[in-house]
Amino acid sequence: MAVAKLEKNGAIATITITRPDTLNALGQVGDGDVISGLCGVINADRAIKVAILTGEGRAFSAGGDVKAMKERSGAFAGSPAEIRESYRGNIHKIIKALWNLEVPLISAVNGPAIGLGCDVACMGDIRIASETAKFGVTFLKLGLIPGDGGAWLTPRIIGWSRACELLFTGEVIDAETAREWGFVTRVVSPEALMDEARSIAQKIANQPVHALRVTKALMRQGQSAQFETIMELSAASQGLMHHTSDHAEGVAAVLEKRTPCFTGQ
Repeated sequence: MAVAKLEKNGAIATITITRPDTLNALGQVGDGDVISGLCGVINADRAIKVAILTGEGRAFSAGGDVKAMKERSGAFAGSPAEIRESYRGNIHKIIKALWNLEVPLISAVNGPAIGLGCDVACMGDIRIASETAKFGVTFLKLGLIPGDGGAWLTPRIIGWSRACELLFTGEVIDAETAREWGFVTRVVSPEALMDEARSIAQKIANQPVHALRVTKALMRQGQSAQFETIMELSAASQGLMHHTSDHAEGVAAVLEKRTPCFTGQ
């Protein structure tokens, strides 16, 4: 079964992981190419302003395929060097494709997000969860390390001490604890999850597309670039924004006390 599908509804795109029979396990050969392709479609479509990522069935993603690990098959077959290249060319491609989405990404975590699945959920710029969601980075329990970037990502989201506790113990936390720790901002009923995600997405979709994508780019670069670099990039980008029709429309709407109608121009 294909790892994911893409649906578009106006300015909102939804990526759904589609392996409910395996709790949406990830990492099969070719998964990286599929996810990368879907993200490429979103980036190339200037009509899309926001994306939602969720899972089909009762899990968001249980992570890597443990049966394949036991059998040393698929993405986990071969020599250490071959497995290294499998991670770089497949599993890392999933993470990097989601990280490099130009539009804001909302992770709607509908159930357990474990290991690789947790790190995939953390690719969302905004993360909300169902009450049935659970979060864990349980790599050590399998005798593995966080091989998909979690050692870089998790401390940046929940802080060093909590990240160490989660990674070193392998414990799984519930949705409410995830909210308290900063993994997610909202916890809602399972029935309300996608409506909540779409409501947030629609508010984002009301924004002007060029300023929206540039704002996300600046925020991402701001995590590693020096302050003065971001200030220069901000000034240059702002110069471009001032010459868009959407800026003129935004100013007019404020002065006329009405809702703006952005056209992407």
